[in-house]
Amino acid sequence: MPISDGFARKLLPVLPDVVAAYGTPFHIYDAQGIIETYRGMVDAFRGEPYRQYFAVKALPNPVILSLLHREGSGLDCASPIELEMAARVGATGDEVVFTSNNTRLIEYRAALEAGALITFDDRSFLDKADVLPETVAFRASPNGLAAGSSLMGDPTGSKFGVPLDELPDAYREARRRGVTRFGIHGMTCANELDVDRAIRAAVDVVELGAHVAEAAGVDVEYVNVGGGLGIPYRPEDKPLSFTAYADAIVAARRRCFPRRAPRILMECGRFVTGPHGVLVTRVVNRCRKGREIVGVDASMSALMRPAMYGAYHHVSLPFARGRERSRFDVVGSLCENMDKFAIDRMLPDPREGDIALVHDTGAHGHAMGFTYNGRLRPAELMMTPGGDVVEIRRAETVDDYLATARWQPEPVLSAPAGLPDHEHEGRDE
Repeated sequence: MPISDGFARKLLPVLPDVVAAYGTPFHIYDAQGIIETYRGMVDAFRGEPYRQYFAVKALPNPVILSLLHREGSGLDCASPIELEMAARVGATGDEVVFTSNNTRLIEYRAALEAGALITFDDRSFLDKADVLPETVAFRASPNGLAAGSSLMGDPTGSKFGVPLDELPDAYREARRRGVTRFGIHGMTCANELDVDRAIRAAVDVVELGAHVAEAAGVDVEYVNVGGGLGIPYRPEDKPLSFTAYADAIVAARRRCFPRRAPRILMECGRFVTGPHGVLVTRVVNRCRKGREIVGVDASMSALMRPAMYGAYHHVSLPFARGRERSRFDVVGSLCENMDKFAIDRMLPDPREGDIALVHDTGAHGHAMGFTYNGRLRPAELMMTPGGDVVEIRRAETVDDYLATARWQPEPVLSAPAGLPDHEHEGRDE
């Protein structure tokens, strides 16, 4: 949906000057909006034992991670690079959750060394791990309402989590190996806006934690309900009530764990930063090819969600008000027909040089970028709470793109002596 009124009031008056001085395209994020969303999540739990761990994959920028860490947020990591980023912004020990899948031992050991809370995604990895952490949590495979998500799959088709009927045995095995502290992790939903469905999915995890604790004879110290809360991408979408969501989780925890209060953990990314970013681009072409086409100087290499998922992102021309409106496709310049930000979208008549905004790019935008066609990833800027615009990641350059290329082949393995020469194979003698 359109950016918040607060962000718009600060950004739009200075945006033409920023574009003139800095060029396009770029993502820009609203630091104040991110802070306020995080604080609202904490306030909703009203002092209950709770911690939100920002999903680093959503917006892996050190400045954003530092901003959230200073506010008290933990960081949710799924790779060694994300662990390294967490360490560099000062997140240590149980300020980090490591939840990965198909994990290599070297990655697991990095998380173990960092002291992170580690989630085991499958039972087989428990057997591979020669040393177990002090606290063990298993991720349950999608179940209940979570199993209805097209992004996560059902229990028979998902690559995530331990099947429910195997969970008690997994915890018994960990206890047999000397583990005394336990948590449980559930995949609840993906971009869910229906608060009743989100509540039901989270309550499923709380109830599952109580069932596993009784069946396996272990104490569950925390219940991690994951992330997956949605944001209103379309103008007509309504935001999810986080307060109602938090109240329902607390009530479920009290009902399922009457004698103790395991901590509630969450791993939201999109919900925290998604609405607080826009991709700023400019119109570079107008043409007609069966449809009215608006070409912009950003491509899906800067925001691939519309092409990958058919996802909707609101597009606006903030300085084109009063012009006649019509329907247009808004496209980039990659050699791919799916390189489109919007299809058949009603817009005021676009003109070359117009500034266009693609909204809600504060999560899974720049992070999912790529460099196909040599279209390099754009810069990331941030508007500070005081209204300053700062660069938090420069745009990629040709030197960046070519930094890992070898202009001359480097030896890897020499062919053993005595093997037949294949140069003449297949030729007539």
